[in-house]
Amino acid sequence: MSSFVNLSPPLFARTHRLSVPPSLCQIKNSSRVMMLQVKCLTEPSRETESEAETTSSASAASGSASRSISTYSWCAGLGVIGFLETSYLTYLKVTNSDAFCPIGGGTCGNILNSDYASVFGVPLPLIGMFAYGLVTIFGIQLAQNNLPFKMDENGGRLILLGCTTSMATASAYFLYILSTKFAGTPCSYCLMSALLSFGLFFTTIKDFGLQEIQKVVGLQLCLAGLVVAILGTSYNTSLSVPVSSAEIDLEPFTTEITTESSPFAIALARHLHSVGAKMYGAFWCSHCLEQKQMFGREAAEFLDYVECFPNGYRKGVKIVKACADAQIEGFPTWVINGEVLSGEQELSELASVSGFELDDVVQQ
Repeated sequence: MSSFVNLSPPLFARTHRLSVPPSLCQIKNSSRVMMLQVKCLTEPSRETESEAETTSSASAASGSASRSISTYSWCAGLGVIGFLETSYLTYLKVTNSDAFCPIGGGTCGNILNSDYASVFGVPLPLIGMFAYGLVTIFGIQLAQNNLPFKMDENGGRLILLGCTTSMATASAYFLYILSTKFAGTPCSYCLMSALLSFGLFFTTIKDFGLQEIQKVVGLQLCLAGLVVAILGTSYNTSLSVPVSSAEIDLEPFTTEITTESSPFAIALARHLHSVGAKMYGAFWCSHCLEQKQMFGREAAEFLDYVECFPNGYRKGVKIVKACADAQIEGFPTWVINGEVLSGEQELSELASVSGFELDDVVQQ
Protein backbone atom coordinates (compact mmCIF):
# COMPACT_ATOMS: atom_id res chain seq x y z
CA MET A 1 0.00 0.00 0.00
CA SER A 2 2.81 2.41 0.88
CA SER A 3 4.51 1.64 -2.42
CA PHE A 4 1.32 2.22 -4.41
CA VAL A 5 0.37 5.61 -2.91
CA ASN A 6 3.20 7.77 -1.64
CA LEU A 7 1.63 10.35 0.64
CA SER A 8 4.65 12.19 1.90
CA PRO A 9 4.20 15.31 4.07
CA PRO A 10 6.05 17.65 1.70
CA LEU A 11 3.52 16.95 -1.03
CA PHE A 12 0.66 18.11 1.20
CA ALA A 13 2.70 21.07 2.37
CA ARG A 14 3.05 22.34 -1.18
CA THR A 15 -0.49 21.52 -2.32
CA HIS A 16 -3.13 23.96 -1.19
CA ARG A 17 -5.86 23.58 -3.80
CA LEU A 18 -6.56 20.62 -6.02
CA SER A 19 -8.55 21.10 -9.16
CA VAL A 20 -10.79 18.08 -8.83
CA PRO A 21 -14.54 17.75 -8.38
CA PRO A 22 -15.75 18.80 -4.93
CA SER A 23 -16.26 15.28 -3.68
CA LEU A 24 -14.44 12.49 -2.02
CA CYS A 25 -11.32 11.49 -3.90
CA GLN A 26 -11.03 7.71 -3.96
CA ILE A 27 -7.93 5.63 -4.47
CA LYS A 28 -8.77 1.98 -4.87
CA ASN A 29 -6.68 -1.14 -4.51
CA SER A 30 -7.60 -4.70 -4.91
CA SER A 31 -8.19 -5.18 -1.23
CA ARG A 32 -8.64 -1.78 0.31
CA VAL A 33 -10.15 1.54 -0.38
CA MET A 34 -8.50 4.57 1.18
CA MET A 35 -10.74 7.62 1.55
CA LEU A 36 -9.06 11.03 1.37
CA GLN A 37 -11.21 14.00 2.07
CA VAL A 38 -9.80 16.96 0.13
CA LYS A 39 -11.21 20.42 -0.01
CA CYS A 40 -11.26 21.29 -3.72
CA LEU A 41 -11.73 24.81 -5.01
CA THR A 42 -12.57 25.46 -8.64
CA GLU A 43 -13.52 29.17 -8.36
CA PRO A 44 -12.20 32.16 -6.38
CA SER A 45 -13.93 32.86 -3.13
CA ARG A 46 -16.54 35.54 -2.87
CA GLU A 47 -14.28 37.57 -0.62
CA THR A 48 -11.52 37.52 -3.26
CA GLU A 49 -13.95 38.63 -5.95
CA SER A 50 -15.24 41.45 -3.77
CA GLU A 51 -11.73 42.66 -3.01
CA ALA A 52 -10.77 42.57 -6.69
CA GLU A 53 -13.88 44.48 -7.73
CA THR A 54 -13.28 47.09 -5.02
CA THR A 55 -9.64 47.54 -6.07
CA SER A 56 -10.61 47.80 -9.73
CA SER A 57 -13.33 50.37 -9.04
CA ALA A 58 -11.00 52.43 -6.88
CA SER A 59 -8.31 52.36 -9.57
CA ALA A 60 -10.79 53.43 -12.27
CA ALA A 61 -12.16 56.22 -10.11
CA SER A 62 -8.64 57.37 -9.25
CA GLY A 63 -7.65 57.37 -12.93
CA SER A 64 -10.79 59.28 -13.92
CA ALA A 65 -10.26 61.84 -11.17
CA SER A 66 -6.61 62.22 -12.18
CA ARG A 67 -7.56 62.85 -15.82
CA SER A 68 -10.24 65.35 -14.82
CA ILE A 69 -7.94 67.25 -12.51
CA SER A 70 -5.28 67.33 -15.23
CA THR A 71 -7.78 68.69 -17.78
CA TYR A 72 -9.13 71.36 -15.45
CA SER A 73 -5.63 72.35 -14.36
CA TRP A 74 -4.61 72.81 -18.00
CA CYS A 75 -7.66 74.99 -18.58
CA ALA A 76 -6.86 77.09 -15.54
CA GLY A 77 -3.22 77.49 -16.59
CA LEU A 78 -4.00 78.50 -20.18
CA GLY A 79 -6.73 80.80 -18.91
CA VAL A 80 -4.27 82.64 -16.67
CA ILE A 81 -1.90 83.24 -19.61
CA GLY A 82 -4.75 84.55 -21.75
CA PHE A 83 -6.01 86.73 -18.91
CA LEU A 84 -2.59 88.37 -18.49
CA GLU A 85 -2.26 88.98 -22.24
CA THR A 86 -5.71 90.54 -22.62
CA SER A 87 -5.21 92.61 -19.45
CA TYR A 88 -2.11 94.15 -21.02
CA LEU A 89 -3.95 94.84 -24.29
CA THR A 90 -6.91 96.32 -22.38
CA TYR A 91 -4.56 98.70 -20.61
CA LEU A 92 -3.07 99.76 -23.95
CA LYS A 93 -6.52 100.22 -25.46
CA VAL A 94 -7.88 102.28 -22.57
CA THR A 95 -4.79 104.47 -22.23
CA ASN A 96 -4.28 104.75 -26.00
CA SER A 97 -0.67 103.59 -25.58
CA ASP A 98 1.55 102.00 -28.20
CA ALA A 99 1.84 98.22 -28.04
CA PHE A 100 5.21 96.51 -27.87
CA CYS A 101 5.18 94.20 -30.87
CA PRO A 102 7.88 91.48 -30.94
CA ILE A 103 7.43 91.08 -34.71
CA GLY A 104 5.99 93.32 -37.38
CA GLY A 105 7.14 96.71 -36.07
CA GLY A 106 4.13 98.83 -35.16
CA THR A 107 1.46 96.65 -36.74
CA CYS A 108 0.15 95.39 -33.38
CA GLY A 109 -0.80 98.90 -32.35
CA ASN A 110 -2.42 99.55 -35.72
CA ILE A 111 -4.67 96.52 -35.37
CA LEU A 112 -5.43 97.34 -31.73
CA ASN A 113 -6.58 100.83 -32.80
CA SER A 114 -8.60 99.66 -35.79
CA ASP A 115 -12.39 99.42 -36.03
CA TYR A 116 -12.13 95.66 -35.55
CA ALA A 117 -10.74 96.04 -32.02
CA SER A 118 -14.18 96.80 -30.53
CA VAL A 119 -17.51 94.96 -30.47
CA PHE A 120 -20.49 97.34 -30.16
CA GLY A 121 -18.15 99.90 -28.59
CA VAL A 122 -16.70 97.49 -26.02
CA PRO A 123 -12.92 96.99 -26.39
CA LEU A 124 -12.23 93.51 -27.68
CA PRO A 125 -9.35 92.87 -25.21
CA LEU A 126 -11.75 93.61 -22.33
CA ILE A 127 -14.14 90.92 -23.63
CA GLY A 128 -11.23 88.51 -23.94
CA MET A 129 -10.08 89.31 -20.40
CA PHE A 130 -13.55 88.44 -19.08
CA ALA A 131 -13.67 85.18 -21.09
CA TYR A 132 -10.22 84.00 -19.99
CA GLY A 133 -10.98 84.97 -16.40
CA LEU A 134 -14.20 82.93 -16.46
CA VAL A 135 -12.38 79.87 -17.85
CA THR A 136 -9.66 80.23 -15.19
CA ILE A 137 -12.18 80.42 -12.35
CA PHE A 138 -14.17 77.40 -13.52
CA GLY A 139 -11.00 75.42 -14.20
CA ILE A 140 -9.80 75.97 -10.63
CA GLN A 141 -13.19 75.25 -9.07
CA LEU A 142 -13.70 72.10 -11.11
CA ALA A 143 -10.24 70.86 -10.16
CA GLN A 144 -11.09 71.41 -6.48
CA ASN A 145 -14.67 70.15 -6.93
CA ASN A 146 -15.92 73.34 -5.32
CA LEU A 147 -18.44 74.88 -7.70
CA PRO A 148 -20.66 77.81 -6.65
CA PHE A 149 -24.46 77.83 -6.40
CA LYS A 150 -24.49 74.09 -5.58
CA MET A 151 -23.67 73.33 -9.23
CA ASP A 152 -22.67 69.76 -10.02
CA GLU A 153 -19.61 68.80 -12.07
CA ASN A 154 -21.61 68.16 -15.26
CA GLY A 155 -23.03 71.67 -15.17
CA GLY A 156 -19.57 73.16 -14.68
CA ARG A 157 -18.15 71.12 -17.55
CA LEU A 158 -20.91 72.32 -19.87
CA ILE A 159 -20.25 75.97 -18.98
CA LEU A 160 -16.53 75.42 -19.57
CA LEU A 161 -17.24 73.79 -22.93
CA GLY A 162 -19.57 76.63 -23.93
CA CYS A 163 -16.95 79.27 -23.06
CA THR A 164 -14.12 77.56 -24.94
CA THR A 165 -16.35 76.88 -27.96
CA SER A 166 -17.32 80.56 -28.16
CA MET A 167 -13.69 81.67 -27.75
CA ALA A 168 -12.42 79.30 -30.44
CA THR A 169 -15.14 80.47 -32.85
CA ALA A 170 -14.29 84.13 -32.21
CA SER A 171 -10.59 83.43 -32.74
CA ALA A 172 -11.29 81.70 -36.05
CA TYR A 173 -13.36 84.72 -37.14
CA PHE A 174 -10.59 87.14 -36.15
CA LEU A 175 -8.00 85.10 -38.04
CA TYR A 176 -10.21 85.43 -41.11
CA ILE A 177 -10.38 89.22 -40.58
CA LEU A 178 -6.61 89.34 -40.09
CA SER A 179 -5.92 87.43 -43.31
CA THR A 180 -8.39 89.40 -45.45
CA LYS A 181 -8.46 92.93 -44.01
CA PHE A 182 -4.90 93.07 -42.72
CA ALA A 183 -3.13 90.90 -45.28
CA GLY A 184 0.61 90.86 -44.77
CA THR A 185 0.28 92.46 -41.33
CA PRO A 186 1.58 90.14 -38.59
CA CYS A 187 0.13 90.40 -35.10
CA SER A 188 1.84 88.28 -32.45
CA TYR A 189 -0.84 89.01 -29.83
CA CYS A 190 -3.63 87.94 -32.20
CA LEU A 191 -1.87 84.67 -33.01
CA MET A 192 -1.08 83.97 -29.37
CA SER A 193 -4.69 84.54 -28.34
CA ALA A 194 -5.89 82.25 -31.13
CA LEU A 195 -3.50 79.48 -30.04
CA LEU A 196 -4.67 79.80 -26.43
CA SER A 197 -8.36 79.70 -27.46
CA PHE A 198 -7.91 76.63 -29.66
CA GLY A 199 -5.82 74.97 -26.97
CA LEU A 200 -8.54 75.53 -24.38
CA PHE A 201 -11.20 74.20 -26.77
CA PHE A 202 -9.37 70.96 -27.58
CA THR A 203 -8.30 70.47 -23.95
CA THR A 204 -11.91 70.76 -22.83
CA ILE A 205 -13.45 68.66 -25.58
CA LYS A 206 -11.10 65.72 -25.05
CA ASP A 207 -12.57 65.30 -21.57
CA PHE A 208 -15.94 64.47 -23.16
CA GLY A 209 -16.58 61.05 -24.62
CA LEU A 210 -18.00 60.50 -28.09
CA GLN A 211 -21.52 59.93 -26.79
CA GLU A 212 -21.38 63.13 -24.70
CA ILE A 213 -20.12 65.16 -27.64
CA GLN A 214 -23.00 63.93 -29.79
CA LYS A 215 -25.43 65.18 -27.16
CA VAL A 216 -23.98 68.70 -26.97
CA VAL A 217 -22.85 69.26 -30.57
CA GLY A 218 -26.12 71.08 -31.31
CA LEU A 219 -25.45 73.49 -28.45
CA GLN A 220 -21.92 74.10 -29.74
CA LEU A 221 -23.17 74.89 -33.24
CA CYS A 222 -25.75 77.33 -31.85
CA LEU A 223 -23.09 79.11 -29.79
CA ALA A 224 -20.73 79.31 -32.76
CA GLY A 225 -23.46 80.75 -34.99
CA LEU A 226 -24.42 83.28 -32.33
CA VAL A 227 -20.81 84.47 -31.95
CA VAL A 228 -20.38 84.92 -35.71
CA ALA A 229 -23.70 86.79 -35.97
CA ILE A 230 -22.79 89.17 -33.13
CA LEU A 231 -19.33 89.95 -34.53
CA GLY A 232 -20.60 90.36 -38.09
CA THR A 233 -23.40 92.70 -37.03
CA SER A 234 -21.05 94.78 -34.88
CA TYR A 235 -18.46 95.26 -37.61
CA ASN A 236 -21.00 95.98 -40.34
CA THR A 237 -22.57 98.63 -38.13
CA SER A 238 -19.33 100.29 -37.03
CA LEU A 239 -17.81 100.40 -40.51
CA SER A 240 -20.90 102.02 -42.01
CA VAL A 241 -21.14 104.78 -39.40
CA PRO A 242 -18.66 107.26 -41.00
CA VAL A 243 -20.56 107.25 -44.31
CA SER A 244 -24.20 107.09 -43.28
CA SER A 245 -24.66 108.65 -39.85
CA ALA A 246 -21.74 110.90 -39.09
CA GLU A 247 -22.77 114.13 -37.40
CA ILE A 248 -19.55 116.07 -38.06
CA ASP A 249 -18.66 118.54 -40.77
CA LEU A 250 -14.96 118.91 -41.57
CA GLU A 251 -13.57 121.18 -44.22
CA PRO A 252 -10.41 119.93 -45.89
CA PHE A 253 -7.19 121.33 -44.43
CA THR A 254 -3.48 120.75 -44.77
CA THR A 255 -0.96 120.04 -42.04
CA GLU A 256 2.66 121.14 -42.06
CA ILE A 257 5.45 118.59 -41.99
CA THR A 258 8.11 119.94 -39.65
CA THR A 259 10.79 117.21 -39.66
CA GLU A 260 13.88 117.19 -41.83
CA SER A 261 14.42 114.34 -44.28
CA SER A 262 17.42 112.05 -44.07
CA PRO A 263 19.25 110.92 -47.23
CA PHE A 264 17.80 107.46 -46.66
CA ALA A 265 14.22 108.81 -46.42
CA ILE A 266 14.62 110.84 -49.60
CA ALA A 267 16.09 107.90 -51.52
CA LEU A 268 13.33 105.60 -50.24
CA ALA A 269 10.59 108.07 -51.21
CA ARG A 270 11.99 108.33 -54.72
CA HIS A 271 12.18 104.55 -54.97
CA LEU A 272 8.55 104.15 -53.78
CA HIS A 273 7.49 106.65 -56.42
CA SER A 274 9.39 104.76 -59.12
CA VAL A 275 7.72 101.41 -58.28
CA GLY A 276 4.22 102.95 -58.17
CA ALA A 277 3.69 102.60 -54.40
CA LYS A 278 0.72 104.56 -53.08
CA MET A 279 -0.18 105.82 -49.65
CA TYR A 280 -3.92 106.29 -49.02
CA GLY A 281 -5.01 108.59 -46.22
CA ALA A 282 -7.40 111.25 -44.94
CA PHE A 283 -6.64 114.85 -44.08
CA TRP A 284 -7.82 114.49 -40.46
CA CYS A 285 -5.87 111.27 -39.85
CA SER A 286 -3.16 111.82 -37.22
CA HIS A 287 -1.46 108.55 -38.14
CA CYS A 288 -1.15 109.73 -41.75
CA LEU A 289 0.59 112.88 -40.54
CA GLU A 290 2.94 110.86 -38.35
CA GLN A 291 3.79 108.65 -41.33
CA LYS A 292 4.71 111.72 -43.38
CA GLN A 293 6.75 113.06 -40.46
CA MET A 294 8.82 109.87 -40.58
CA PHE A 295 9.83 110.74 -44.14
CA GLY A 296 10.32 114.43 -43.48
CA ARG A 297 9.38 117.53 -45.42
CA GLU A 298 11.60 116.96 -48.49
CA ALA A 299 10.93 113.23 -48.89
CA ALA A 300 7.16 113.58 -48.48
CA GLU A 301 7.06 115.58 -51.71
CA PHE A 302 8.02 112.44 -53.66
CA LEU A 303 5.35 110.20 -52.13
CA ASP A 304 2.29 109.25 -54.20
CA TYR A 305 -0.29 110.22 -51.57
CA VAL A 306 -4.00 109.69 -52.32
CA GLU A 307 -6.47 111.77 -50.30
CA CYS A 308 -9.65 109.75 -49.80
CA PHE A 309 -11.82 112.76 -48.78
CA PRO A 310 -10.53 115.71 -50.85
CA ASN A 311 -13.83 117.64 -50.52
CA GLY A 312 -14.09 117.39 -46.78
CA TYR A 313 -15.88 115.02 -44.48
CA ARG A 314 -19.53 115.31 -43.50
CA LYS A 315 -22.72 113.28 -43.35
CA GLY A 316 -23.44 111.50 -46.61
CA VAL A 317 -19.99 112.06 -48.15
CA LYS A 318 -18.51 108.89 -49.60
CA ILE A 319 -14.93 107.92 -50.07
CA VAL A 320 -13.45 108.80 -53.49
CA LYS A 321 -13.49 106.17 -56.21
CA ALA A 322 -9.73 105.58 -56.16
CA CYS A 323 -9.86 104.65 -52.48
CA ALA A 324 -13.07 102.65 -52.90
CA ASP A 325 -11.54 100.65 -55.76
CA ALA A 326 -8.51 99.90 -53.59
CA GLN A 327 -10.93 98.75 -50.81
CA ILE A 328 -9.40 101.11 -48.27
CA GLU A 329 -10.87 100.62 -44.79
CA GLY A 330 -8.34 102.40 -42.60
CA PHE A 331 -5.71 105.11 -42.72
CA PRO A 332 -2.97 105.14 -43.65
CA THR A 333 -2.90 102.22 -46.05
CA TRP A 334 0.04 101.40 -48.32
CA VAL A 335 -0.27 99.46 -51.57
CA ILE A 336 3.16 98.37 -52.80
CA ASN A 337 3.59 95.91 -55.65
CA GLY A 338 0.11 94.54 -54.98
CA GLU A 339 0.77 94.07 -51.26
CA VAL A 340 -1.44 95.94 -48.78
CA LEU A 341 0.06 97.33 -45.56
CA SER A 342 -2.35 98.82 -43.01
CA GLY A 343 -1.33 101.49 -40.54
CA GLU A 344 1.90 103.36 -39.98
CA GLN A 345 4.96 101.53 -41.28
CA GLU A 346 8.58 101.82 -40.32
CA LEU A 347 10.78 103.07 -43.14
CA SER A 348 12.78 99.85 -42.97
CA GLU A 349 9.59 97.84 -43.51
CA LEU A 350 8.63 99.94 -46.54
CA ALA A 351 12.13 99.49 -47.93
CA SER A 352 11.96 95.71 -47.46
CA VAL A 353 8.53 95.34 -49.08
CA SER A 354 9.39 97.57 -52.03
CA GLY A 355 12.77 95.95 -52.66
CA PHE A 356 14.82 99.05 -51.81
CA GLU A 357 18.50 98.40 -51.17
CA LEU A 358 20.65 100.46 -48.84
CA ASP A 359 23.37 100.50 -51.53
CA ASP A 360 21.12 102.84 -53.53
CA VAL A 361 21.69 105.53 -50.91
CA VAL A 362 25.45 105.16 -51.10
CA GLN A 363 25.40 105.41 -54.88
CA GLN A 364 23.39 108.62 -54.69
